[in-house]
Amino acid sequence: MDRRTVIKNLALIIGGAALLPACSQDKAKSKVALKNIDITADQEQLIGNVAETIIPKTTTPGAKDLQLHLFVLKMVDDCYKKEDQQAFVTGMGHFADQSQKLYSKTFDQLDTKTREVFLLDIEKEGKAEEEAARKNSDKKDAAPATPPAGKYSPELKKFYSIVKRQTINGYTNSKYFMTKEVVYELVPGRYNAHFPYKQKQAV
Repeated sequence: MDRRTVIKNLALIIGGAALLPACSQDKAKSKVALKNIDITADQEQLIGNVAETIIPKTTTPGAKDLQLHLFVLKMVDDCYKKEDQQAFVTGMGHFADQSQKLYSKTFDQLDTKTREVFLLDIEKEGKAEEEAARKNSDKKDAAPATPPAGKYSPELKKFYSIVKRQTINGYTNSKYFMTKEVVYELVPGRYNAHFPYKQKQAV
């Protein structure tokens, strides 16, 4: 091999090595296959922690144990309109930014109590807006009221609302809940010979 070829190959090796740090910085993708939304592993973890705050592990499995965050992502990816999917992703970014703004920490770094306070505050603002809109709709000939500017963006509140709704939906339809928490009895059910009975007087 001549000197020119050696130098050329060496340049290729050095150039390839220079690219490795940039490649290694690519954000890992979500573990669940998604077609319509692009979610990173960090964002998946964020959703997992939000879901776990909603349904924490106690003596029963929590949201992470049941992988409800993956259920949330699949529901959003498969069952929501494009504009709702966009609002979900945008709201997730706002959610992360708001955590940094309020607590100077990511949501993942917050302790359990602070996470609960954060989510309850979002929910409180959302319910207040819904109540104001309902009262306005009850007034006849009233012009549509412009909702007051709140602490949280509409996209953030939509993101949280979707995560909460689908976390509960996933939990109540999970194998654990349907086999351990719900007790089924076939119709017409058990025969109870000791059921209290009062005989009516003939009219």
